[in-house]
Amino acid sequence: MPVPVPRQRAIPAVECGQAPAASPDSGPSKEQAPPGTPQAENAATRRENTPENPTEKREKPTDTSTETSTGTSTGTSTGTGTDRTPTPGVRAESAAPTNLTVLLIEDDPAGSPIVPDLLDQSGKPIRVRTARNLTEAGRLLTDDVHCILLDLALSSPAPARTNADAGGNGNGGDAEDDDELAVLRQVLELAPRHAVLALTSSSDAERGAEAVAVGAQDYLFRDELDGRLLSRAIRYAVERKRSDSAERRLAEGRVRAQENRRLERGLLPTPLLAGSPLRFAARYRPGRSRALLGGDFYDVVRTPDGTVHAMIGDVCGHGPDEAALGVELRIAWRALTLAGLCGDELLGTLQQVLEHERSDDEIFATLCAVDISPDGRRAGLCLAGHPSPLLSRPGMPARLLPYDNNGPALGLLPGARWPRTQVELGAEWSLMLYTDGLIEGHVGGGRERLGQDGMVELVRRQRAEGLTGEELLRATVNEVRELNGGELADDLAVVLLDRTA
Repeated sequence: MPVPVPRQRAIPAVECGQAPAASPDSGPSKEQAPPGTPQAENAATRRENTPENPTEKREKPTDTSTETSTGTSTGTSTGTGTDRTPTPGVRAESAAPTNLTVLLIEDDPAGSPIVPDLLDQSGKPIRVRTARNLTEAGRLLTDDVHCILLDLALSSPAPARTNADAGGNGNGGDAEDDDELAVLRQVLELAPRHAVLALTSSSDAERGAEAVAVGAQDYLFRDELDGRLLSRAIRYAVERKRSDSAERRLAEGRVRAQENRRLERGLLPTPLLAGSPLRFAARYRPGRSRALLGGDFYDVVRTPDGTVHAMIGDVCGHGPDEAALGVELRIAWRALTLAGLCGDELLGTLQQVLEHERSDDEIFATLCAVDISPDGRRAGLCLAGHPSPLLSRPGMPARLLPYDNNGPALGLLPGARWPRTQVELGAEWSLMLYTDGLIEGHVGGGRERLGQDGMVELVRRQRAEGLTGEELLRATVNEVRELNGGELADDLAVVLLDRTA
């Protein structure tokens, strides 16, 4: 909402420091207007309305909004707005500190106050701002307002009303009821984070109950108000609004956590390895703070002929769009694999999916796909711009599989080809597929990165210590984080397949 420009107002000599303030016991000022003049009548009216504050001697326009601290001087401004900030260079001698600020929305044409003097729990005066309509209320509704007092008799700004001076005190028909509740709904929409108290007449308690049902914190009878009752109601309404807001945020947090758990179960893969002797383990860490998924993705399935297909990939970028694209590519890979596609044909179809689903033509994805024969001794390897897997066998040091036939990343070259390389695994082995988040972390405080060679040495050392499966992955990821000096900036995914003799 744009910040309103304060309107100029005439500042009394008392407030400017140019004349001494009148004592409450000193009686009226000696400077008086001649009897019978409008100025004298206005002054008499003000003294009658505010007997405890004889220093207030400002003319009250017929169309004003006011901000007051009850028990202190009352400031007014001409026009339809209110100066909500002190005039520069002016010090209000009688202003007292306040903890609560209340916005009163009422359109009493006579200007008679309906709100008595208010004190907060510590005995400090509660500041009261007065708005004659919703337009003024919007200008006066700043962050320091704690509670809104809404007179349900306020005229509704419904466009269907053609009578310019139609007030809120009609004949009590259905149109009036609708208008009054419509004003309340507009106030609740204007100030969703503020407590709202509805003011109604003692003969219309049903209207107050309806206001609470619509969203007000409570309702009060305007003809039975006293300072103590209203002050307590304001404090209770503010605390109730805070409690309701905190409870709503807590409930929203619970729902969001439940949705995240459901998304995690639905978006992260469940390996389909029923009937296979291979053991499976995986670790996944998104790079974004508090993120559920990153741009990395993986999957493992076993087809009816006994072949085990494993895949791991990485969409460039770390945002939610990249994470969503990674999920789409994983699901497409599983569907195409179960449909019988493999190797170059499968990757070519995945590239078409990526080209149709990506949000920008510059987005690409790397991918490593492995198909392990039913006897578990051989595998076919296809690389699309992705790091080569790590193979470990008993009695032999861990090594990277060949990556001479590494094809381009998906989405870079239209009509690209990805050759399939045949690899001998042996009778007992461990195959680790990973994304570059595992090898691009720094080593120590310098700019040196771990790299593939550093990862190979790290895994060799841990396997020599007897670590396998989940323990091997956990120790590998933890050591990579320690070498980096904290959390890794990139997404990370690792898949481990083991076969024992």
